[in-house]
Amino acid sequence: MVHLSPELKSRLSIPLSIGSFEVNSRVLQSPLSGVTDLVFRRLVRRYAPASMMYTEMVNATGLHYVKQLPKLMEVDPDERPISIQLFDCRPDFLAEAAQMAVDEGADTVDINMGCPVNKITKNGGGSSLLRDPETAEAIVRAVVKAVKVPVTVKTRIGWTEKEINAVEFGQRMQDAGAQMLTLHGRTRAQGYNGPAKWEWIGRVKQVLSIPVIANGDIFSVEAAIRCLEQTGADGVMCSRGTLGYPFLVGEIDHFLKSGELREPPTASERLQCAREHLQMLWEYKGDRGIRQARKHMTWYAKGFPGAADLRGQLCNIETVDQGCELIDRALAQLAEISADLDANRFDRLTAEVDSESTSLAIAS
Repeated sequence: MVHLSPELKSRLSIPLSIGSFEVNSRVLQSPLSGVTDLVFRRLVRRYAPASMMYTEMVNATGLHYVKQLPKLMEVDPDERPISIQLFDCRPDFLAEAAQMAVDEGADTVDINMGCPVNKITKNGGGSSLLRDPETAEAIVRAVVKAVKVPVTVKTRIGWTEKEINAVEFGQRMQDAGAQMLTLHGRTRAQGYNGPAKWEWIGRVKQVLSIPVIANGDIFSVEAAIRCLEQTGADGVMCSRGTLGYPFLVGEIDHFLKSGELREPPTASERLQCAREHLQMLWEYKGDRGIRQARKHMTWYAKGFPGAADLRGQLCNIETVDQGCELIDRALAQLAEISADLDANRFDRLTAEVDSESTSLAIAS
């Protein structure tokens, strides 16, 4: 059974203040490369309308040389609260990119200092900035000076187990003007392996006065509450837990606000969401959307009879009609299974009633 301590409930009942900007939710949807496009954010926001959403991370150097902003930077005019995440190692390019982000409608600008991928770190971006705190600090100062919206940082606890510098790094980001720090409880060397070290998030929270958001291993309402209780963080950010499950942010947000667990979606409801996701990606991106949809579809297809076979088929779809036909067939099979189960339950209940009636007749 999940319970909120009185102290936690009181502290999390008020809006999250990010500098001058307020968010009426303590649960955030993480920026995820190749995932958190406008379509995905719409699905998450359906169940968590007040939560902060993040775009996929945008390369500031790339923005410097293009005439037209990339599609992954596109946001709806009414899509709020929304943050655009940027990455690079050049303070001037990031300052310029931040101005573009604000012009696009960003309520905050987030600087990625946590991505562990080699192609990002080898060029000085992402989590490599943990090893170059002077440049990281210069980046934050330059971006803060360039825009009037709050500037935030997302990072990790350190480069390796022997180079954990989350407390010192977080202090420098705050001193440079960052208005919020999101901390993934793993090192860069860990990638996404091993458990997140939430204890380091707690240590950083004890030192900083700006909001600290906990990230890493938030796969359920129960995990979110345990993390918040253990770390004292000001909120949680959901990442991989939302892959194929855009309901998670809303489930956690609902519990924090009401103390009640929202009924989880059935397998059929998850597949219906997958079908809608596929159609929306097709309408938004065409053939490229179908290719991107393959991974999403396989994430949805879990936890029900026939899921493994369905995953194998969905990862090879070429058209939206092909994907919808596969999902519709799976939905029909689930409906048959449900009907069979209901029939079996009815037979058992009938047998129990008949048995009870016979017993009563004998007793009389």
